[in-house]
Amino acid sequence: MFGSRSSKEEKASTSTEKVTDDLSNQTRHPEAPKGRPTPKRAAAQSQRRGAVASTGDRKEDAKRARERRRADMARQREALANGDERYLPARDKGPVRKFVRDYVDSRYSVAEMFLPLAVVILVLSMVRVPALQNIALLLWLAVIALIILDSIGLWFRLGKALKQRFPNEPTRGAVPYGLMRTLQMRRLRLPKPQVKRGEKP
Repeated sequence: MFGSRSSKEEKASTSTEKVTDDLSNQTRHPEAPKGRPTPKRAAAQSQRRGAVASTGDRKEDAKRARERRRADMARQREALANGDERYLPARDKGPVRKFVRDYVDSRYSVAEMFLPLAVVILVLSMVRVPALQNIALLLWLAVIALIILDSIGLWFRLGKALKQRFPNEPTRGAVPYGLMRTLQMRRLRLPKPQVKRGEKP
């Protein structure tokens, strides 16, 4: 009876050691804390591309790292210019963000004229004529009111369009992303507009 109990204990201890060895042999990123979610494929691939074997020379490694960063930045600039999805920054990637950009770029918005109007209003306010200064103040208030109204309308229209086009995909942050794009003049927007005015996204 004692022999059977000792054999059971030996089997349990050997199975525990085996499980412990299996867990210890599993590879995990040393900087990843316990319970951290698995990184997405795109992030893992970018990390693998960035990881290059060390040459043993610190100066040479630093030089190679600088060259890789310059190449990545050049690809990113080119992607921002022509809309290449592969090399866009993370905040601009995905079909949802592309739809938001096309939706905004296909319409006129008051906010995109903010900078030119602000310059005109500033010049009028600097003129030492009370009538022109009053006009500048009224223009300033009118521009701000129009931008707020236009932004509220865009918020609801774009939100509705996103629900219709992407009912099963996460769209969090997409509407603010579009509103921020309206604040830029069309020719200065990055990524560059891919649709014409009045064209359906």
